[in-house]
Amino acid sequence: MGFDKDFEKQVVLLSPLGRMEISGCDKGVHEIKLPKPSLPTPGPEPQTSSSAYTKEFSFTHSALSLCLADSFTRQVLWTLLNDVKFGEAVSYKQLADLAGNGRAARAVGGAMRSNPIPIIIPCHRVIRSSGDSGNYGGGQPMKEWLLCHERLQKEKLAQGGGCSPAPAHNHGSSA
Repeated sequence: MGFDKDFEKQVVLLSPLGRMEISGCDKGVHEIKLPKPSLPTPGPEPQTSSSAYTKEFSFTHSALSLCLADSFTRQVLWTLLNDVKFGEAVSYKQLADLAGNGRAARAVGGAMRSNPIPIIIPCHRVIRSSGDSGNYGGGQPMKEWLLCHERLQKEKLAQGGGCSPAPAHNHGSSA
């Protein structure tokens, strides 16, 4: 099932991480382009990020289509999407095991690099066996921010709290 590029739409999402370009059509999201590697834009700390931002990436992925050839890359991306939950992390080797080939940790890294829709397919949740965050298309600071954001939101939800809205920015004069 391929996507029809003639009906592709593009939108720009201004997020706490910077400007993300998202393209897709009625059948699904084709690609997410992350901001160039840099520190996340100044703004709310992960624990106070807006619930709207979190909701932006919340959806039922049962309808998600991956337009990739039937391959190990597809298997790895689907395994990551289905088995590694919000606020969790897994090593490249652990993901290779989950995808059915424990000796393919390097191939898992290649699959992460070719992920067309980062954040939706959460390649930021794949870390090195040592516990270091490792590489990320949006840069290491963005990967660490995403991991921290998810961990803190998961802790809040476990404690019975929801996501707090971002604090209002006072653009007027200070009192």
